[in-house]
Amino acid sequence: MSGDAISPKGIHHVELLVGNAKQAAYFYRKAFGFSQLAYAGPETGLQGQASYVMGQGKIRLVLSTPLTPEDPMGERHRLRGDSVLDVAFIVDDVDRQFEHIVDRGGKVAREPYDMTDDHGRVRRAKIYAYGDTLHSLISLQDYKGKFLPGYKTQRVAEPSFGLRAVDHIVGNVEDGKMNDWVRYYEQVFGFNQFLSFDDKDISTEYSALRSKVMASPTANVKFPINEPADGLRKSQIQEYLESHQGPGVQHIALITGDILHTVSVLRQAGVDFLKIPPSYYDSIWDRVGDINEDCRAIEELDILVDRDEEGYLLQIFTRPVEDRPTLFYEIIQRCGSQSFGKGNFKSLFEAIEREQAARGNL
Repeated sequence: MSGDAISPKGIHHVELLVGNAKQAAYFYRKAFGFSQLAYAGPETGLQGQASYVMGQGKIRLVLSTPLTPEDPMGERHRLRGDSVLDVAFIVDDVDRQFEHIVDRGGKVAREPYDMTDDHGRVRRAKIYAYGDTLHSLISLQDYKGKFLPGYKTQRVAEPSFGLRAVDHIVGNVEDGKMNDWVRYYEQVFGFNQFLSFDDKDISTEYSALRSKVMASPTANVKFPINEPADGLRKSQIQEYLESHQGPGVQHIALITGDILHTVSVLRQAGVDFLKIPPSYYDSIWDRVGDINEDCRAIEELDILVDRDEEGYLLQIFTRPVEDRPTLFYEIIQRCGSQSFGKGNFKSLFEAIEREQAARGNL
């Protein structure tokens, strides 16, 4: 069986487990420009849980809350806080993919099952990744509905902020476990290693980490995997692992075609971003060269810039979107470059360390 035959075709949705899905839906509408598309809960036949589907461009976020403390997801939320529960993949054949995963040592969370409503049938299974993060396998070939069975249209429209799609999703794992998960994604999901960075690439005076980027054969799904490396003080990865009580998704990168517009409206809506020191821009333009965007606007918005042999990219990182220093978002615009901003690592991680120091966790 070839890698292409068993690899995911794309990301169907990302599900976040949150303490109050109704309030989280309002936050993502007003702060990030998502529209509410659908709802599932006791009123629609989904017992014990409430879920809101948020959409912008091709991005689909599902915000879910357990409704009783006895629900197993209630204990997970107590441990992890608001966090990513499931990165769901679209696949052609759930049963075939599931059989491959079991044969290759994948850890099963739920065997294939059917979800049905008046619009047809969805076949689904669930596989464990790092920590208790899930990858649902979803086949939509026999389904004509807007999202998934059990969800009812409940549209609350908002003006889009220009976010188009998920660019990549980054996971943090324990020291010494990165290569184990690299092999897992290779063997189980047919991914390839796209890029790698060691502690010489990603380090500051105080801390360091290692990272390998896994990608599906068509590179439409990319998963960087980070682990902490030895440093003089606690790395941001170690802080995450302690606050999240184990491995999990660190950040979700969302792509835009106009980062100046997107970041401007995000800031106006109250989204907090990491502060980059003005000295970053003293030499950046000599290194990056000419770009199409307004350099002064980039500096005013604290946007990072990097270039490789294929082009350049623009990126910026939010502060954590919950009180624990765990999940955050990256906003990225690609102008040819398919890399991850290696030239920005030092400035970015120094900015994160300033946040750690303010929390007393450096």
